[in-house]
Amino acid sequence: MGKNKLKKFAEMETFGCVFQFPWATIEHEGCPMRGRWNADYFGNDHPIVLELGCGKGEYAVGLGKRFPDKNYIGVDIKGSRMWTGARQVETEGLRNVAFLRTSIEIIDRMFAPDEVSEIWITFPDPQMKKVNKRLTSTRFLENYRNILKDEGLVHLKTDSPFLYTYTRELVRVNSLPVEVDTADLYSSGLADDILEIKTYYEQQWLSRGLTIKYLKFYLPHEWPLIEPDIDIEPDGYRSYHRNNS
Repeated sequence: MGKNKLKKFAEMETFGCVFQFPWATIEHEGCPMRGRWNADYFGNDHPIVLELGCGKGEYAVGLGKRFPDKNYIGVDIKGSRMWTGARQVETEGLRNVAFLRTSIEIIDRMFAPDEVSEIWITFPDPQMKKVNKRLTSTRFLENYRNILKDEGLVHLKTDSPFLYTYTRELVRVNSLPVEVDTADLYSSGLADDILEIKTYYEQQWLSRGLTIKYLKFYLPHEWPLIEPDIDIEPDGYRSYHRNNS
């Protein structure tokens, strides 16, 4: 591990906005913040919004600045990337933004039922060969339902035609209510102050002339979810290296 990453990890330990718990604690005692995020950190009862796979935390920070009446938590397993957003939060004194370093696969261990109002999924790996790894698969959506309020919102912003097509079909076959659906966000006239926040990866896609797809849908609790039966052509380009820090 490089000295720069070690320095970032050490600094992350000093940030009050960063939460990272040993696996043994989660496994045997549970997450100490579960059901307590508003009371113990934010100190209010404002809605909680998650950015999953937050990378450098551009959406969590950008949304936090625009909407002080909501609380934002960026979630990622990569601490060296998260450091960028966390340092900005500490430097600027943003009290409605936090970061949680953990695996999204155990997100329902970190938040209590009905504790979260919205979820943003920004430019995840499309996982074209592994359905259960896709952050919009039924496996993950079921986990999100464990923590989302009924009719909670899910936002997907992606450069991947594959993931967009897959998620769009999943939403259709499960009759999930859709509020926004566009295959070319910046040519649609739908991009507003929120959607024009650009992540590090998004700027890479745009510089290569790729279009940005966006889905905003509700996730009701009451009916079981099924996977779509659809053949999707794989993305015809090679993704920019997503492991950059």
